Amino acid sequence: MTRLASLKLLLLALHCCYLLVPSQSSLNNEVSALIAFKRAIFEDPLRVLSDWNVIDGNPCNWTGIYCSRTLNRVITLNLSSSSLKGFLTPEVGLLNFLQQLILNDNLLLGTIPRQIGLLKRLSLLDLSVNRLSGPIPPEIGNLTNAVKIDLHSNGLTGNVPPELGNLLSLTELRLDRNRLDGSFPGSNSLSSSSSPDGMSASKGHNTGLCRLPRLRNADFSYNFLVGLIPACLKYLPRTSFEGNCLQDKYAILQRSTEKCGALTKSKGAIEEAYKHSSEQPDHRKQSQPEWLVILEIITGSLMFVFCISALATALKLCKPKSSQTLPWKRSSNCENQLKSSVDGEVLKNIARIYRQELEVACEDFSNIIGTYPDSIIYKGTMVGGQEIAVVSLCISKDQWTSYLEFYFQNKVAALARLNHGNISKLLGFCKEDDPFTRMLIFNYASNGTLAEHLHYGEECRLSWLRRMKIAIGIARGLKYLHTELQPPFTICDLNSNSVYLTEDFSPK
Repeated sequence: MTRLASLKLLLLALHCCYLLVPSQSSLNNEVSALIAFKRAIFEDPLRVLSDWNVIDGNPCNWTGIYCSRTLNRVITLNLSSSSLKGFLTPEVGLLNFLQQLILNDNLLLGTIPRQIGLLKRLSLLDLSVNRLSGPIPPEIGNLTNAVKIDLHSNGLTGNVPPELGNLLSLTELRLDRNRLDGSFPGSNSLSSSSSPDGMSASKGHNTGLCRLPRLRNADFSYNFLVGLIPACLKYLPRTSFEGNCLQDKYAILQRSTEKCGALTKSKGAIEEAYKHSSEQPDHRKQSQPEWLVILEIITGSLMFVFCISALATALKLCKPKSSQTLPWKRSSNCENQLKSSVDGEVLKNIARIYRQELEVACEDFSNIIGTYPDSIIYKGTMVGGQEIAVVSLCISKDQWTSYLEFYFQNKVAALARLNHGNISKLLGFCKEDDPFTRMLIFNYASNGTLAEHLHYGEECRLSWLRRMKIAIGIARGLKYLHTELQPPFTICDLNSNSVYLTEDFSPK
């Protein structure tokens, strides 16, 4: 009898061990998913994926992988701040036991795959500070165990998915610093009240984001959201909604009308933006265009003296009969002489890029990374793979004067002279009349401005060594402009917003 009982206990123990050990097929699925993730990464400068070897067969020993002790299944994928460049593969949805997906502070491209909604056990999703684009997939609403979702500082577009209202366990949601548009998904059927912990509560039927009873921290700032803020979200700080296009008294520091309209412009963005800005009060017309101010930050105030000198020389060539004649009322013959002189001498050795090439590179001018009242900045990729930043002037042909043409071409010539590792490099210009186009093409600095990292990014990214590298690079650039370049340049407004950082944190 005792032997029989012992035998039963042994069989029961073996059965429990069998249940706890994962099947070979499930392990193979995890390995296949992780190898597919590795293949989608085409730049790994820190070699964090070097030990991801399929021959090993046990991903629990790989860098950034953490497994459960009992089931030996992958529960955490943490490759934060690893300088990885590539795409987020759909196979990540095969990691059925994954609880934490942490890929922030990398250079991930493309869209968020909809298969991410298959990670039913996921509690933490952090894809912040990457270069992801496209809409947030509605399948994200299937992550019913999610407690924190952080997608800030990407290039995500489209609406805020109402499916986020399904995440009843969510306590923190960060969607700030993207290009999301549309209105907030969420409303209360009855008036809301404030709960003791500061959160909004309502007895009525809630929809969208108003269905999140545990949401305590949320940030939607610096997008292009419109409309009103739902009453259920007004317990959040007002700074959580700044930098949008909201028409709500609770919202502060909203974008200008020009910036809000620039996101929806297509091929006619340049002419449309100018017409919109021309409807502003007259004091705007009397001030200098903002694109000139941006260029003057790069070239320095000494360029202004150069332009005045060149203009005076050109006026002497025109020989006006009366000294009382205004300089801008000269004859058409003088304007033609001025234009032909500039075209023939100043721009002949500078690369001219055609608008058709830039349309292809910038995806039909849909990839907007910056907007100003008088200019739009696009990001593009040339045929050879080179990433570029295109500054397009928002002005119509009817408003373009001979003086602006003269000023523009001299600015192009001045920028083309700059050749230093810590100065933004002008690659070329685009000058066409049909459709009217004036553009400047620069090298693209993928890490944003120094101001973003100092005031909005995570401090851990700017280590002491990186701060020293940035400071030394700025000093070298100033030395080049002030002492090595003839004639020298003087920077009139040097601040953290005018310093751009490359992938390796070199200042431009």
